[in-house]
Amino acid sequence: MTVGLTGRAVFAGVAGDPVAHSLSPRLMAHWIRTLGLDAAYLPFAVPPSGFEAFVRGLALTQASGLNVTLPHKETALALADRATPAARVIGAANLLTFHEDGILADNSDAAGFLAALEPAEPDYAGSTALVIGAGGAARALVHALVTSGVKNLLISNRTAGRARALAAELAPDAGIVPWDDRDAALAEADIVVNATALGLKGENDLVMDWAKARTGAIVFDSVYTPLVTGFLGGARQAGLKTIDGLDMLIGQARPSFRAFFGQDAPADPPVRPVLLEALGARP
Repeated sequence: MTVGLTGRAVFAGVAGDPVAHSLSPRLMAHWIRTLGLDAAYLPFAVPPSGFEAFVRGLALTQASGLNVTLPHKETALALADRATPAARVIGAANLLTFHEDGILADNSDAAGFLAALEPAEPDYAGSTALVIGAGGAARALVHALVTSGVKNLLISNRTAGRARALAAELAPDAGIVPWDDRDAALAEADIVVNATALGLKGENDLVMDWAKARTGAIVFDSVYTPLVTGFLGGARQAGLKTIDGLDMLIGQARPSFRAFFGQDAPADPPVRPVLLEALGARP
């Protein structure tokens, strides 16, 4: 179903620097067309120096809100008038919505991560999770695991001090795994998460000795360009359950779609094949 845009159209978008690589416009356009909405979703390339002015100006229009990607997530939280508990705990916002009483900051990355893991049916209360990385992405994923009640959490980062700081703030009971010992930690982990940018664009893959992994472990990679990183490919070869970052992208977009357009994103036709085509991949 297709509806031409009118003067009453609702619009939203995604802001980043850069933003040309984002699949969010393709994803949101698919859902908008499926529902036949009088709406649009646009990419905005905004440098850090102009981000706050851009957001405040956009909030004065009929825009309903904005998704936020790197490097603006922390600034988005800081400029908002209100914030959800998730955004405040994570320390960053990827979703801003515009209201009469101001700008609301939220973070749907944690929900998107859990939505991506859901088909694998993880037993959080009985699981040990190993998170590799301690940057902004790791904050959302650690928060998701903690709030899901994961039994044991391990964090490994090249800079151990950042791992300790992350644990102290979001997961005081987490164990810190030295970077050179991350392979040994695979023997304990039921869920293994790459929350780094290693492997992005096929560069500097995160190398793991998957022969040491626990049978039946769930392996997640937040990177989706390429769709199958060296990290994920090695886990697949070892016979482990693997989940790519595209599923998290879709999962985090659903709360945004409802916030922007007032309707749930449709399940059919599925959006993943559309994104795979955009990536030049095949299901």
